[in-house]
Amino acid sequence: MKGGKCGKFMKVLVIEDDKKIASFLTNGFSESGFVVDCANDGLKGLELALSQTYDVAIIDLMLPRVDGLAIIEKMRSDKITTPVIILSAKGGVNDRIEGLQKGGDDYVTKPFSFGELLARVHAMMRRSGPGGTTEQGPLVVGNLELDPWKREVQRAGKIIPLHAREFALLEYLMRSPGRVLSKTAILENVYDYSFDPQTNVVDVLVHRLRKKVDEGFNKKLIHTLRGMGYVLRAD
Repeated sequence: MKGGKCGKFMKVLVIEDDKKIASFLTNGFSESGFVVDCANDGLKGLELALSQTYDVAIIDLMLPRVDGLAIIEKMRSDKITTPVIILSAKGGVNDRIEGLQKGGDDYVTKPFSFGELLARVHAMMRRSGPGGTTEQGPLVVGNLELDPWKREVQRAGKIIPLHAREFALLEYLMRSPGRVLSKTAILENVYDYSFDPQTNVVDVLVHRLRKKVDEGFNKKLIHTLRGMGYVLRAD
């Protein structure tokens, strides 16, 4: 059954033909720590929804080539359980009812507040957990704890403030404790790059995260394996 991306950072699909709104949503979710795929027409959006896995999808109703309701119906008929928030200028009661009956999980009318939309996304993910499964609790490795829903990290009871990308990397590492993660894997899962841009972006990010997580503690959690990648382990 297709659904969320367990083991990877939260990924959202945005299907919106208004390029200004699409850009607004992409930037907003990226700044909030999500990996974002965006489609500007219904056919491309449907192809992504059927071929990729997402933790939540934001779908406009009035789309070129394939309308939003048809996308949702096809997702549900293919047993794809990804939570769907409908985003539409059609705010009538009947429109809402039809959207929810076709398989939408929530309905937000335009114009909208991104803060409210983000809150609805987090609330929906708390209810269902990644991939529509049961809610997950905090991730714990040694004395390090990360709460994906509160977006809070602490070590030995001390709160560690992280930027969105640092949080994304730490969550990715903590979902695979003891497993060596290559730079390519980090680029794909944290930056959503399907290629290596030949930069030291991963090294810089790991350095920043290690400084915040390990500094002041005798036992280091984040380790570098030269030529292989990075691993988080408590032993």
